[in-house]
Amino acid sequence: MNEHLNWFTVLLNKVFGGAALAVLHAVHVVPHDPEHPIPNFVAASLAVCILAAIFFLWLRPRISAERPGATQQVMEMLLTNPMGVGIRDLLDENVGPEGRNYMPLVGAISIFILFANAISLLPAFLSPTGHPSVPLACAILTFVYYNWLGIKHHGPIGYAKHFAGPVPALAILIFPVEIISHTARLLSLTVRLWANIFASELIYIIFLTAFIAPVMSVSHTHPILGIVLGIFPAVIPILFLGLHLFVAIIQAFVFTILPAIYIGMGTADEH
Repeated sequence: MNEHLNWFTVLLNKVFGGAALAVLHAVHVVPHDPEHPIPNFVAASLAVCILAAIFFLWLRPRISAERPGATQQVMEMLLTNPMGVGIRDLLDENVGPEGRNYMPLVGAISIFILFANAISLLPAFLSPTGHPSVPLACAILTFVYYNWLGIKHHGPIGYAKHFAGPVPALAILIFPVEIISHTARLLSLTVRLWANIFASELIYIIFLTAFIAPVMSVSHTHPILGIVLGIFPAVIPILFLGLHLFVAIIQAFVFTILPAIYIGMGTADEH
């Protein structure tokens, strides 16, 4: 059964569907729906990138050191804030001063996830991070990046010793355990983000349906009572939207602090 496609996904498939299908055939991938080879989560990911690009292009000429606007101050809070939970704060704490060299990638992933988590607040969109492929892609990128930094910092042999533990006699036992532990981070990063966003959206849909169904049933027999009860499906879901936004921010924070910790561990001189 094919998923319901939103208007943006339908538009992308009309414009780029043929090219996408050709690329998929070239790599021997058969889409579930050949007529619409671009699924919702890919379209939503692209929408996030477009909206983020438009937003930052709009913000850039408005940045001022003397008179920062409200939007600029909010975005600066993402980098550093009095609570010490900004992107730069987390890198400084877990990596050190050189951690700011890693801000472009860590910050890009963090902001992408924040925007991707929150895009479902817009009508007709679901968060692309609610599909396991998008969190997995972010997890793979993070995994490759911090391991590459570790190899670059220590050299291949020196970084391999990082997995052997401090006791040479136990290295043969510790090494496979550490490899499995590090590889499991891919699953941990993926499932944590995907499951929380998926559950948050699912709870919203369930409660919205639970409120709408009885109101529609009552409206047929008691129109006035139906109008009165209609307040609940109009107001109550706002609380769940607030809850989803809270989950979106928390999960973006988690996907910022964990890469910062991994980079700090991978590039540390003492293990």
